[in-house]
Amino acid sequence: MELNSPQKEIYGKEQHSALRAQRLAQEIAFGPIVFQVSRLMVKFGIFQLLDDHKDGLTLEEIAEKTGISLYGVKVLVESSLTIGTILLKKGKFHLAKTGWFLLNDQMARVNMDFNHDVNYLGMFYLEETILKGKPEGLKTLGNWPTIYEGLSTLPKQAQKSWFAFDHFYSDNSFDQALQIVFARQPKNILDVGGNTGRWAIQCVRYNPEVKVTIMDLPQQLEMMRQQTQGMEGADRINGYAGNLLDPNTQLPKDYDVIWMSQFLDCFSEEEVVSILKRAAQSMGKNSRLFIMETFWDRQNFETASYCLAQISLYFSAMANGNSKMYYSGDMIRCIEEAGLKVEKIHDNLGLAHSIVECEAV
Repeated sequence: MELNSPQKEIYGKEQHSALRAQRLAQEIAFGPIVFQVSRLMVKFGIFQLLDDHKDGLTLEEIAEKTGISLYGVKVLVESSLTIGTILLKKGKFHLAKTGWFLLNDQMARVNMDFNHDVNYLGMFYLEETILKGKPEGLKTLGNWPTIYEGLSTLPKQAQKSWFAFDHFYSDNSFDQALQIVFARQPKNILDVGGNTGRWAIQCVRYNPEVKVTIMDLPQQLEMMRQQTQGMEGADRINGYAGNLLDPNTQLPKDYDVIWMSQFLDCFSEEEVVSILKRAAQSMGKNSRLFIMETFWDRQNFETASYCLAQISLYFSAMANGNSKMYYSGDMIRCIEEAGLKVEKIHDNLGLAHSIVECEAV
């Protein structure tokens, strides 16, 4: 495995002094507690109170304004003080920079809700997942082979946080992605794994003539129809049911563009190659396959690489037990093994995405 900057410089040498490394080890050991304390500081409005009161508040004032017992405030605030999300000055508590980001940074909020509502209980079973190669944590949400069969029937809060997480990352890339895809002036697009139809709707609004077919599981297509009903251009969106985990399921032919957004990270490398081989078989000489993914090694900022590497464990414990946020070199190898050629890679789209543009060999 080879890395580019900045990951090469960061991950290739020791970043911490011995004292800081010792502290980080304890932060990891107490990670579940740190997470829940910080989540409650947001949920109970304590961070917001401190943000609103720049001169600071005492413990008693926080208790009075939140309606939480003085004991409850003490344990949360004392923990937060040592975590570094708040500060203590002249007997009053103030919001620190990290607390501000937990309160105001949308990515941090989306990630926190996703981890609490979808992943938290299931991560207890990560060890079993690694040993068995199955999403052993998924049983905390429901009884399905993978999370994708259960998306339409997930517990309400888990479903809300799952879709908020999924849409937050993809939606930020759509404007740039539309320009890249429509530079080829496609007449028809096959959206593989199109989920609730958000990309398809963007396409039919962007171009008044293009037609989009979404290929997905039957239950996902039903959700798509409900979500897109009555929207502008929805009459140019069709559904094509299929389970691509079944190697006998073929992709329909005669599409100018095949689009896969945040889709292949839902499959193992072996499954990715199988799906891409079938995509190659369905492509004509002028067809193009666009794969939009968040590759952890192609990020401008190391924080994004960190987040993506941790999200991989959601795929392990909760989603399917065998997929991940891919290292780009692994994805390129799968593409070439499937009989496709990488024509171009478009990086730095939205928050963290790349688009790999492929042609059939």
